[in-house]
Amino acid sequence: MDRKKLTIPDFYEKKRTGDKVTMLTAYDYPMAIWLDGAGIEMVLVGDSLGMVVLGYDSTVPVTMDEMIHHCRAVRRGVKYAFVIGDMPFMSYNVSIEEAIRNAGRFMKEAGCDAVKLEGGSEMTPTVKAIVEAGIPVIAHIGLTPQTASKLGGFKAQGKDAASAQKLLDAARAFEQAGAFCVVMECIPDQLAAKITSSVGMITIGIGAGPECDGQVLVTNDMLGMFDRFTPKFVKKFINLTPEIDRAVKAYISEVKEARFPGPEHVFTISPDNLEKLT
Repeated sequence: MDRKKLTIPDFYEKKRTGDKVTMLTAYDYPMAIWLDGAGIEMVLVGDSLGMVVLGYDSTVPVTMDEMIHHCRAVRRGVKYAFVIGDMPFMSYNVSIEEAIRNAGRFMKEAGCDAVKLEGGSEMTPTVKAIVEAGIPVIAHIGLTPQTASKLGGFKAQGKDAASAQKLLDAARAFEQAGAFCVVMECIPDQLAAKITSSVGMITIGIGAGPECDGQVLVTNDMLGMFDRFTPKFVKKFINLTPEIDRAVKAYISEVKEARFPGPEHVFTISPDNLEKLT
């Protein structure tokens, strides 16, 4: 596939023409190669890696060093897609100076094309400062997993007029602050459509309906490789967990029964050379 490296103007053009943007997560080099080769346009190294790769109970424990480590691996596997580093909990909340410093690490150490951070309108000064430092920012509104406990758990947001207006205002504020894109998670599809038509930013939905400018899913979810829970908005395009289970059990069986490795998997030495051994 002959493609050029995607940039922010390319995504604005997609919004203008109605060409939907595709985003998936990756946390390592092999997955990055597969997604990039298949034509995914945005690759998010999400802090979801805490749950689907590192085994944490939530995204909260994920550190900056862990994010940088995984972002670097993903960046080595991507040639064309736009790579986004997800700023982990408390990496941008303490001070604007620290937020800029940590956002800069994603660009300088990991080679990301942009960073993503969660929050409402209160985060607009931070977004503005990061953008003014020359770092592209994607905002994340609605259900924000890093602060899900404050929101009453993992549930849809913006279902009444007051909270919906708050999300619409936040999206507009983030655009004014310089964000070029916003992820909208678990909000009513009508609200997502309203936001999409009200801002010039690219809108990416996850549980936000089809009227967004693009969609994102956790790759491990859509491949059926994460079974601890399955959000309502997830579609499993394939279910690899039982396939992996069958393959591993077949391997165990063949090793136990001495059927693997077979003749086609081994190397040989000539009888003459074997006889020379003492």
